[in-house]
Amino acid sequence: MRRIAEAACGEREETVVEIGPGKGALTRQLLSLADRVVAIEVDPYLAGYLRTRFRESAGLTIVENDVLKTGLAEWGPAVIAGNLPYYITSPILSKVFATPGWKRAVFLVQREVAERVTAAPGTRDYGFLTVQTAVHAQAEFLFPVSPAAFAPPPKVESAVIRLTPRPDAVPDAAAFLEFAGLAFAHKRKTLRNNLKERYPAVAEAPEGGLRAEQLGWEQLADLHARLAAPPPK
Repeated sequence: MRRIAEAACGEREETVVEIGPGKGALTRQLLSLADRVVAIEVDPYLAGYLRTRFRESAGLTIVENDVLKTGLAEWGPAVIAGNLPYYITSPILSKVFATPGWKRAVFLVQREVAERVTAAPGTRDYGFLTVQTAVHAQAEFLFPVSPAAFAPPPKVESAVIRLTPRPDAVPDAAAFLEFAGLAFAHKRKTLRNNLKERYPAVAEAPEGGLRAEQLGWEQLADLHARLAAPPPK
């Protein structure tokens, strides 16, 4: 947990928002590296446990709420950290990306997710989640975490990723990601087949015979800009 806290905070941070603190293993490390830690815990029992365990920690604020219903910008510019449950990893990432002022995010996630978030074009793991992340942030695979690091050990491997904001990567992220969702809708189909109903001009695009996974996010953004542009008068 110390390595995760150091990846999030460096030598010192003013505010860290922690998602899913559980029993406080990471919380304890973050408190030694941040002036203020805001821990968001949905489980009332765990929230109560944290209040007892850290009752003398003036720098800790415990928020008993669902992270998806919590405004992460409420505490100003902040680093965001936490151990993300697999089943809501994607919604949490979307929420972080929509939060103004986040400085960086360091998450412990299932290794499969870490590999998808940081995948290169043309690889098996590259897909919509990769592109969605790249539009909003530079993603780094920091290090794997063995199941033996947990008690009890889970049946899956984990890994730590770091996300650094990449603002204004495309002019209209929402429109581009809608386009990318269509492009990846059927991974085995070509861009021409996936996009032809919404973007008929793809029939003439040089990339039309390729699959979405063969193009980097910048290339996809360029294709979207061309296909979405109004026809010349």
